[in-house]
Amino acid sequence: MSNIYETEKLVGEYLLFHYATPEETLPHASGPHEALGFPVRTTELFPGDAPAGRTLDLGCATGRSALELARTCTEVIGIDFSQAFVDAAEEVRAKGERAYTRLEEAHQNTPLTALRPEGTNPDRVSFEAGDAMNLRADLGSFDRVHAANLICRLPEPKKLLTRLPDLVNSGGHLVLTTPCTWLGEFTPPENWPTGSTLDWLQENLSAHFDLLSSTDVPFLIRETARKFQWTVAQGSVWQRK
Repeated sequence: MSNIYETEKLVGEYLLFHYATPEETLPHASGPHEALGFPVRTTELFPGDAPAGRTLDLGCATGRSALELARTCTEVIGIDFSQAFVDAAEEVRAKGERAYTRLEEAHQNTPLTALRPEGTNPDRVSFEAGDAMNLRADLGSFDRVHAANLICRLPEPKKLLTRLPDLVNSGGHLVLTTPCTWLGEFTPPENWPTGSTLDWLQENLSAHFDLLSSTDVPFLIRETARKFQWTVAQGSVWQRK
């Protein structure tokens, strides 16, 4: 897999994406403000308000979703392929903050601090580096599995789909989001869906999961003061049979 996620530039972008205030991300009044807060909004796709047990956040990046999930889950494990992302997530979890810089333009940067959200339970969260296609055998099973914008970045995504039934407890829930941006630099074209991504997910998951809902989940990544990535991820919520 690509090592671009080990760079300080990408760590800074994702800390901004996960922890920045709306004003720090998008100060322009005419921008797509409904696309902010994506790492929080994806955790809100899980149905019901009841507390949950063990939870897995696959592709956790710099950790915001894992921390949010810990508000209602007894244990959260966040796993990401990037050691740099995991280190940043752990620093926010353990120390409550992590300094980074926001690129404005050219050589201009602004120092910022990612703050652990108030009211979260950091003692319930742990982070580790790992490969979503080859997860450790002793990981166990979970009441909730969250995988945001991961599936179309895996070289062999079916390896994860094959493992998911063992990861989710009967009656438990799975939340997947994906922008469906299948790119050869991440996934060989022979491993892309031949039709729509949602149909492909249903083909691979329906034997063990019921699809409860699907929805559009917009998100915004700020690259510079004047350049943003606005994308609409496809969100789907599944229940283990």
